[in-house]
Amino acid sequence: MRRTYGYGRRKKSRWGLWLGVIVLLLAGAAAAFVMLSPKFERVPPSISMKKSYIWSPGQTIRVTLRDNHALSGYQALLSNGSKQLLVASSRFALPLKETEVAIELPADLGKKLAGGRWRLIVLATDRSLWNFGEGNRAQASATLLVDREPPEVALISYSPSIVRGGSAMVVFKAVDPHLKEVYLQVGSRRFEVLPYRHKGYWATLFAWPFQDKGLDARVVAVDRSGNRKEVPIPIDTIYKRYKVSWIALSDRFLQGKIAQIARRDPKAAKAKDPLARFKAVNEGMRRANEKLIHRYTSKPTKVDFDRWRPHPFYPLKGAKLVADFGDERHYYYKDRTREVSRSYHLGYDLASVRHAPIRSSNDAMTVFAGYNGIYGKMPILDHGFGLYTLYGHCSTLKVEAGDPVKAGQVIARTGMTGLALGDHLHFGILIQGVEVLPMDWLKANWIKSHIVQVMERADRLIRRQTEQ
Repeated sequence: MRRTYGYGRRKKSRWGLWLGVIVLLLAGAAAAFVMLSPKFERVPPSISMKKSYIWSPGQTIRVTLRDNHALSGYQALLSNGSKQLLVASSRFALPLKETEVAIELPADLGKKLAGGRWRLIVLATDRSLWNFGEGNRAQASATLLVDREPPEVALISYSPSIVRGGSAMVVFKAVDPHLKEVYLQVGSRRFEVLPYRHKGYWATLFAWPFQDKGLDARVVAVDRSGNRKEVPIPIDTIYKRYKVSWIALSDRFLQGKIAQIARRDPKAAKAKDPLARFKAVNEGMRRANEKLIHRYTSKPTKVDFDRWRPHPFYPLKGAKLVADFGDERHYYYKDRTREVSRSYHLGYDLASVRHAPIRSSNDAMTVFAGYNGIYGKMPILDHGFGLYTLYGHCSTLKVEAGDPVKAGQVIARTGMTGLALGDHLHFGILIQGVEVLPMDWLKANWIKSHIVQVMERADRLIRRQTEQ
């Protein structure tokens, strides 16, 4: 009998060998597919964010996520080591290679955060099938400083008093490691402040608008975490009443000067009725003209406080005051029951001789020189620190915008351009876009006690504080 055991074993061995080879080939192919297929790529996403943030209520933190294939989603958490808070998460419906996400920290989240340092942790995943379909993951973190302390604010020096419609000055200290903004709030108006001599000290001129019955002036400082400190300025207030005038409109005035000036304004020119035309000039055109003035006078420019000492303003030699500041004017036709329009007079009208020279009493920069509706030909001068002067109804201008002006220099000549019936100068003073009573700035004693001495007193106190 022939034995066949060896042959069978060899046959089975060959089949087993081939099977092993096939398995190895398949495994290799599968491994190669996994290693080479974009669906199994192993490059994690990248996360671009700052290294640190200062907490503020309702803060939005923008983070850029990138991936070489496609992003899947992200999570954002706050952690202090022992506690974690989920603040944002999202799964992207579309395959994105790059996106910027806005992580909004809820405004009430600050109540849950104790003071100190937290970390903002951002986790990003991609759409890779690597890691058993979980994808590649990236993590980045940033310090989140939670600041609950308000800025330090202290008054240093301020004017002894302010009259309704007038001006004043204040110097104060406002410091904070993360100071965001500091300003002076007067009623509904905000006055910008300038750095004063040493870091952390500030100064500004401010106004009590003549139409406001009371004065509420306070220094406001806000840090980047939203902490706020307000300090009222306990300045003495002097209440001043302003004149109310009733002015009759004549047909000659309506058909002459008003018709003439209305041609310069498209809206006023459309009015056919003389009374409607006057209203358009006295209100609509006036608002546009004042808007231009406020645009050029609203920002304070830096000055050298070692040298900034304003002289009294005397723009017109031998002038007579013919119209006051703050006059509330009611215009009527025939009788007072037919009131047509009303406005306020926002400067002094000064008259001397025809085409009299107008001089600047202080060094300045010309910020505007041209025609401005009811004000006629008008230059505006910037004397720095938020102090501006304007000169209306001029016949000729001797300066152009951008021209520097020296004290005593002739800048224009009086006239009757714009809404003027006789040769005179409309002289106005503004503090950061607010018209103020010119009389203060015409008095040397007032400038000394309300401006110069405020700076001198502040300088002494600051010197003591900074030398300690």
